[in-house]
Amino acid sequence: MEEDYNPQEIEARIQRDWEQQATFRALEDKSREKYYCLSMFPYPSGRLHMGHVRNYTIGDVISRYQRMLGKNVLQPMGWDAFGLPAENAAINNRVPPAKWTYENIDYMRGQLKRLGFGYDWARELATCDPAYYRWEQWFFTRLFEKGLVYKKTAVVNWDPVDQTVLANEQVIDGKGWRSGAPVERRAIPQWFLKITDYAQELLDDLDALDGWPEQVRTMQRNWIGRSEGVELQFEVEGQAQPLTVFTTRPDTLMGVTYVAVAPGHPLAVQAADGNAALKAFIEARARTHVAAFHEDLPMARRDIEVARFRDTGIPLLVCSEEFAKANGLTIRAYIEGASTGAVEPNEVMMAPVTSVKRLLAKTGKTVADYGLFELDDDSYGPYLPYIRNSAAADSVLFPVTEI
Repeated sequence: MEEDYNPQEIEARIQRDWEQQATFRALEDKSREKYYCLSMFPYPSGRLHMGHVRNYTIGDVISRYQRMLGKNVLQPMGWDAFGLPAENAAINNRVPPAKWTYENIDYMRGQLKRLGFGYDWARELATCDPAYYRWEQWFFTRLFEKGLVYKKTAVVNWDPVDQTVLANEQVIDGKGWRSGAPVERRAIPQWFLKITDYAQELLDDLDALDGWPEQVRTMQRNWIGRSEGVELQFEVEGQAQPLTVFTTRPDTLMGVTYVAVAPGHPLAVQAADGNAALKAFIEARARTHVAAFHEDLPMARRDIEVARFRDTGIPLLVCSEEFAKANGLTIRAYIEGASTGAVEPNEVMMAPVTSVKRLLAKTGKTVADYGLFELDDDSYGPYLPYIRNSAAADSVLFPVTEI
């Protein structure tokens, strides 16, 4: 046995043996229990970094442990190589996208092999390969034939530099994670899968996932976000077409004070025609994720955090007009990030439920400590109204910048 460990010589020799003997090749073996370990495919950006090393080391440790238990382990590897990021990188480097992508794959594959990960390279794939994505296209056409896909216009996070759509997780402090450019909110035509047809089934089956942490199942329930209610229509002054709204509590409609629509709603866009202040407000909202409120409009307009409500309004049930008049209340809205001004006595403040709870938990205070009455009723949805107690006019308002 050699006294010194020479990784360049020893590891290269062992890895050659693994490759020649197909050590990590997964073959059919009914005598052993199967185990499938799949880590997310890397994007072939050019070089592996330490984030890659950390991520794929975790998957490899799990695979090796299961293999030591005698299981028939399949650990494949592939490349998430299709789409605009590859095209943009190719443009920046002045090479064809295919040449750029496959050269990066070759280099990164060599890096993964030098790290000694136990992949079944016989099953390697790249999502930019027509032999792969033809099946995605085939699957899409079958979904289309079954009526499970549809096309509509929806608001997205748009990176003006990369010229691509970003997921919410890829927007950091209002900027694209890769380009660093301020992200815009744009309405573009898109294809959608009708997963809502399976919402109840997905929710019901979450209860059967005993091995999943409860917080993960809660996240899944919130993501599915099933909401049952009705659509109804309000007449809008000066408009030929009514405004369709959605509510989960039609029994409380007699208490509707106003209807809120998103800044990108056609009514808001129409109202901005000839109104420079409103137009500037809407354009600014397209470049930010901070909800806002414009007080000079006959109809309140605020960002709707649920994307599917973009084309409808949401009735906000603060209190009935009769109740407001009888109690001398002025109905105004204070939405997260919208205003830091003080609420006058007997005014109504709208605040996000989760944000207020987070603030109270952090400060250890109650709503009463802020001189507010909480109208705690589940008909208000994600925003709860708080009425300022006139007897505590000098008390502190919720610090809006914190909630």
